[in-house]
Amino acid sequence: MSKRSGLYPHVRVDTADVPAVAQAGGVLLTRTARVAGLDVALSDALSSWRKPLARHDPAKVVLDLAVSLALGGDACSDASLLRAEPGIYGLVASDATISRSIATLAADVGAVEKAVASARATARARVWELAGKHAPNHAISAADPLVIDLDATLVTAHSDKEMAAPTFKRGYGFHPLCAFVDHGQGGTGEPLAMLLRAGNAGSNTAADHELLIKAALAAVPGINPSRPGKKVLIRTDGGGGTRELLGFVHRRGVSYSIGWTLPANTADLYKLIPEGVWQSAYNADGAVREGADVAEFTDLLTLKGYPPGMRVIVRRERPHPGAQLRFDDVDGYRLTAFVTNTAKGQLADLELRHRRRARCEDRIRIAKDSGLTNLPLHGFNQNRVWLLIVQIANDLLAWMGMLALTGHDARRWEPKTLRHRLFTIAATLVRTARQRLLHVKNTAPWAALFTDAWTNLTALSPP
Repeated sequence: MSKRSGLYPHVRVDTADVPAVAQAGGVLLTRTARVAGLDVALSDALSSWRKPLARHDPAKVVLDLAVSLALGGDACSDASLLRAEPGIYGLVASDATISRSIATLAADVGAVEKAVASARATARARVWELAGKHAPNHAISAADPLVIDLDATLVTAHSDKEMAAPTFKRGYGFHPLCAFVDHGQGGTGEPLAMLLRAGNAGSNTAADHELLIKAALAAVPGINPSRPGKKVLIRTDGGGGTRELLGFVHRRGVSYSIGWTLPANTADLYKLIPEGVWQSAYNADGAVREGADVAEFTDLLTLKGYPPGMRVIVRRERPHPGAQLRFDDVDGYRLTAFVTNTAKGQLADLELRHRRRARCEDRIRIAKDSGLTNLPLHGFNQNRVWLLIVQIANDLLAWMGMLALTGHDARRWEPKTLRHRLFTIAATLVRTARQRLLHVKNTAPWAALFTDAWTNLTALSPP
């Protein structure tokens, strides 16, 4: 009786000094940082926190951690992946040095946040200029504004960390508030600002929303953050639907599309709307959605204390089969509302624009896949530094897609797919004629896309 050989080839394993490189695709991220000028901008911004005779630049420590998060890490120790490949990532600090660097930055975290925000804004302006018509601020207007999405998320703390607190979903941890710029259907999005808060922070705290909006507007190239005008749209869910926040965005002069809680007498108001007034709502692709309609309720409401020009638009839809009915459903319809100061446009178009706020949830999922799932440090200020690193990691992912993958579906790939197809691509590193040459394995399924992306990046000169 013969033995079967099995389903896979039999191999022997040892260790040897070979030119193979792990995570070779990370060069797309390091090149993006170089082209954007983020490395130089961060180095200048954090120069005050570099100790005399220090071997490691704090900017390099921060960037290394950001790259490790983009490659799939979720803790400071994951920088070891880069440390093992000095040929493409250079000198990477030890775990102890990384810990000391974060502690130094956390000791003056307010100034560090301002410095990093300034460096990121400088690099963002450079990237958007290079991206041209593919940049999110290209040809923006009141009719086609740049969209800034706001949303909060819960981050679980698995130990007793500073300022971790019970959450409204009966968990324990933190409740950061995030702002992302939407790249539209052709891309993903990028973080503009994040605000770390305790787990018991309110979902509709106007002061926190105002602070985040100010930081987000300051991060957008080419606008006056004090009066950006209607070419910028602030979009968020019902957590932002307060008189205070609506008054704030009105004073800033921006467009807005914000979720809103209907009053207790909505059922009575609903009966005042003639059936012929309801207009068909749209699906995400712009096609008519069966069983969903929109109508304007503005003239039926007393909006004392709210800004002038605010419109209240209501969507009705039959709950999907199996959905739990609510006591506030009216005539079998689920009613939801949002408010906007956009005066022109079909109701269905305005409602579809607001519903695309769901893309912000995709941005948060990407951030959680790039370091936001776990705030690994004990001190609250240390985790504020970590949140800066998370934002830089997501900047690099978004900018790499914008500059290197435009015109390809890969620009919309999320980190898991990028890692599987590009970042872990097989390669060897050789030195010849005083140059480093990275040989990508030609049988890799995505070798052609990788080399195209690299060519696109190398065609751009650093500032």
